[in-house]
Amino acid sequence: MALRTQISERQRRFGAELRRLREAAGLAVKDAGALIGMGGPQLSHIEAARTGLDPTRLATLLDGYGCTGETYVAILRELGAGDGKGWWTAFKGQVPGVALDLAEIENRVTYLCNYETLYVPGLLQLPGYVEAVYEDSYRDGKRDTAAAVRFRVERQRILTDEKHRQFRFVIHEAALRMRFPGDTVMREQLLHLLDVAELPNVSIQVLPFAAAKNPPYSNSFALCDPGCTQLSTVILDVPGGTEYLGDPEDIQAYHRRFQQLSDLALPAVDTRKSLRELPSRDSWGLLHHLLYLLQS
Repeated sequence: MALRTQISERQRRFGAELRRLREAAGLAVKDAGALIGMGGPQLSHIEAARTGLDPTRLATLLDGYGCTGETYVAILRELGAGDGKGWWTAFKGQVPGVALDLAEIENRVTYLCNYETLYVPGLLQLPGYVEAVYEDSYRDGKRDTAAAVRFRVERQRILTDEKHRQFRFVIHEAALRMRFPGDTVMREQLLHLLDVAELPNVSIQVLPFAAAKNPPYSNSFALCDPGCTQLSTVILDVPGGTEYLGDPEDIQAYHRRFQQLSDLALPAVDTRKSLRELPSRDSWGLLHHLLYLLQS
């Protein structure tokens, strides 16, 4: 079988997880390969995501590694068996590969936490806001702004699909005070946040400038859980690109960080409550205050 020349993040994550399991079982690569009738170099290619592994051999390998968690095994099998195709496939060549990877990861989630510092989360952005975000970065004309906008809007389908996913967003007040899209677009964007917050599977909190203490982490990140915490992926915004983390310690650390941020943030928007029931300061009130400022 020819080795892959392009490796998706899903494929890389699958291979990295197999390597982690082997090392946790204390097996050398040649000994692990012998469990499924292949040489060490071939298994190394699988762990490096340069090639895949059929389901039968995967089951044998996981037995040899002592994996017994039914949910974990099922989701890992799906991770390895996926063909990488979905609605995002139609955008191949129109948006960067990292965007396609992101859409594929998001499509697998059942639970997603997202903290943003300077922008409204991508899953909550209106087309006009997206256009303003891309105005400078796509000015060179080498990339299709219209395709990028359509792609970002398409990503948002997971908010309301039939898979009953859960979403938690913590947005720093700084992102909501940005005026680069223009007051009209920003007003519509804030109203959209209030609308989305009415969805029963979405929680939106604002981390105010007046938070009791500095947040424990300053960079934006998303934690994507496919239904098994061990197989979650942490997505970091880093200078010059995107970084993916899948180590169990990293996953737990970012779960704690998100909870710390949520604890520091104002209570979530809850449009089911009357004004009398709302806390004296909450995310709903701050969003309405910012809307008022845009009218002045």
